[in-house]
Amino acid sequence: MNLEKIINETVNTDWKDLLLKIDTVSLNKALDREIEVFGEDFDIFPPQNLIFNCFDHFDIKKTKVIYIAQDPYPNKGEAMGLCFSVPDGIKLPPSLKNIYKEIQSDTGTDTSSRSGDLTHWAKQGILLLNSALTVREGKSNSHQKYWKPYTNQLIKMISDETDGVIFILWGNNAQEKIKLIDTKKHHVIKGVHPSPLSASRGFFGCKHFSKCNALLKKMDKSQIQW
Repeated sequence: MNLEKIINETVNTDWKDLLLKIDTVSLNKALDREIEVFGEDFDIFPPQNLIFNCFDHFDIKKTKVIYIAQDPYPNKGEAMGLCFSVPDGIKLPPSLKNIYKEIQSDTGTDTSSRSGDLTHWAKQGILLLNSALTVREGKSNSHQKYWKPYTNQLIKMISDETDGVIFILWGNNAQEKIKLIDTKKHHVIKGVHPSPLSASRGFFGCKHFSKCNALLKKMDKSQIQW
């Protein structure tokens, strides 16, 4: 796989320059080995044209909020390069269902008939970043070890090159990234993951969506239409 080529062909914002600063040689080799080992019996998700989708909606300086999640959905047709998001017409994954429940409870926004496509969040300056940007079909977290050095370096670079960004970290995987974030100039909201396995232990009632907007208002930035 040639990730540098994919970035050049699919990212049309100034994120491209940042992404290309990070070496992809070992990552390309690891993904090529994966393809060799599993062959045509398995796919890698999302499709190549969507691997870097989260970076194609706004320029770096317009970043307001960053979600850091684990990895793409491993089922065919679901992953679209935006964490937690699925294309129109795809059944809502359980974690996204819980996110919508909390939005409705927290902000009063009616989410009952929502599509799972979160592109409207991305267009408002939310980077919906997975810590692994690809996954093997049917095997969650299968590419985490390949991507971790790349996305860790990326998160550190984002922290260095931006100011006043709100990082939202749900669950242990995301909260490990706090060491890469300069908390003196950025805001961190952290808590329980929205997965059905943990949502009842503190995600429901966390009010992270209204807290995020309160921080944006305090910084004189436009609030998110959840």
